[in-house]
Amino acid sequence: MGQKYKETNSNWAVEASGLVKVFGDNRAVDGVDLNVRAGSIYGVLGPNGAGKTTTIRMLATLLRPDAGTAKIFGHDVVKESQIVRQLIGVTGQYASVDESLSATENLIIFSRLLGLSRKEAKSKAVELLEEFGLSEAAKRPLKNFSGGMRRRLDLAASLIAQPPLIFLDEPTTGLDPRTRSQMWDTIRRLVDTGSTVLLTTQYLEEADQLADRIAVIDYGRVIAEGTADELKMSVGTSSLHMRVQHAQDIEKTRRMIEQVLKVPSSISSEAGEITAPMASADLVTDLLIALRGEGIALSEMSVQKPTLDEVFLTITGQRATDTGKDATAPAYESKTMEGTTV
Repeated sequence: MGQKYKETNSNWAVEASGLVKVFGDNRAVDGVDLNVRAGSIYGVLGPNGAGKTTTIRMLATLLRPDAGTAKIFGHDVVKESQIVRQLIGVTGQYASVDESLSATENLIIFSRLLGLSRKEAKSKAVELLEEFGLSEAAKRPLKNFSGGMRRRLDLAASLIAQPPLIFLDEPTTGLDPRTRSQMWDTIRRLVDTGSTVLLTTQYLEEADQLADRIAVIDYGRVIAEGTADELKMSVGTSSLHMRVQHAQDIEKTRRMIEQVLKVPSSISSEAGEITAPMASADLVTDLLIALRGEGIALSEMSVQKPTLDEVFLTITGQRATDTGKDATAPAYESKTMEGTTV
């Protein structure tokens, strides 16, 4: 018999208000608010040491908040921690029982611990190994697995008994692009079949592709929150990119852009590309008519939204290169978090 979960009647998978965690003189988390709607994918981004690891640990009942409150499907993470633990799954918590055991054997053990029968456990192991492209390595000892294979096995283990809320800790770190894309499909399937996903990632493209909403955490606080499009719009309008066929027309084109669009423009050193902010699509039509009237031929033109990378750089002052744990959070020996990087 599989694991049974408590009823989840709340429309919110996560409701966190004013979460605080202090280590010595350092406020690792300084008043974080998060609201994650049930049935969605929520992305959490932040530079190394921003406080996101500590935040996730509090939500997963692995750390007790010093202040503030957090609820998982309406259940308080402190007062009802046992119920909360039945409602969540955390990738990275499934450290192998024995490195000398095979992937199949480890998955069967996890399945049995979660209450599946021996037959169900074997069937689930075969199903998950196939889904994550590990069938050929099913009998191989885990000590011979690559880092990417271990990431896939971690996620496979977290799906044995699909919980209502899954914390995915950088689930595609170390994976090749093809496998990463397959993992994205799996994550989408999790939500399609009823789970809520809270995703931490170092890949901005991943958050852009998957997350319904994104929170950016820095210095222990949520400094920006919204959909990917809302965050992009918060740092500026779309930009116009043009290349002309003849180099002698570059400077004249730049002047016409500034005259018609009434904005400053710039010429990049790469192939003479001219870029300018674009507030009105109608004015771009006027610009194209004017360029044709002057006999200026274009070789390329595109309109681009700000990227999520530009958003991250603008609001945090650094690029998203976070691959380690919070510098502010102490190390934990807890087996449940072994190998975890949030």
